[in-house]
Amino acid sequence: MAQLGAVVAVASSFLCACLFSAVHKIEEGHIGVYYRGGALLTSTSGPGFHLMLPFITSYKSVQTTLQTDEVKNVPCGTSGGVMIYFDRIEVVNFLVPNAVYDIVKNYTADYDKALIFNKIHHELNQFCSVHTLQEVYIELFDQIDENLKLALQQDLTSMAPGLVIQAVRVTKPNIPEAIRRNYELMESEKTKLLIAAQKQKVVEKEAETERKKALIGLIMRQKKWLRLQKSPTGRRSWRRKRRKGFQKLKTLHFWPVRRQRPMLSATLL
Repeated sequence: MAQLGAVVAVASSFLCACLFSAVHKIEEGHIGVYYRGGALLTSTSGPGFHLMLPFITSYKSVQTTLQTDEVKNVPCGTSGGVMIYFDRIEVVNFLVPNAVYDIVKNYTADYDKALIFNKIHHELNQFCSVHTLQEVYIELFDQIDENLKLALQQDLTSMAPGLVIQAVRVTKPNIPEAIRRNYELMESEKTKLLIAAQKQKVVEKEAETERKKALIGLIMRQKKWLRLQKSPTGRRSWRRKRRKGFQKLKTLHFWPVRRQRPMLSATLL
């Protein structure tokens, strides 16, 4: 009787283990792929609870929603021979559900290592090798994101259709300390030049405003003088002011005094 109880207990434990191994769950936004004896099965499953052969069949869950892969510490050599490092490159991508089986079959469930991580290293080194440090670090840095995205998507369209690159984000690379200090000094000098240029523009604007004010004042005085000339009262007033001005000049001895010519005495011979 004791032996029968032990057998039942062992059988129950085995059945529970089989049931536990057979039942599995696929999360929303994922596709389940199955392996049996190391071979990929053609059947896939969507989100929810599913059954599989215990101890024989295994599964992996492949994400099909938007995800971000981070590639860290990517070395890059410029055309001038300077070695720089990109701390982090983020690749936002998603996998079309219908393409899961083909991509897993060709590149395994860890497809992103072969198709994204390795390609990022390759494309970035190709870009750096044909550009100088000045171009990579400053002049063309804003184009690296888009260039990487286009290069990745072009290769994936032929190698792994169904894997879509949504965006690529590249951080500023780390450059040698001495070169970095030179760039910082250069940026500081550029800032000083911009400030000086802005101050000069302000001074020029103020001078232009003063010239315009003076011109407007001159025009207003000319208009006032023309109005006075057109009216009889204005002309008389202007003549009176003119006479008063002349009289004032005389009193101040600025008016020229007419000198008399000396009389010539004639001598009769």
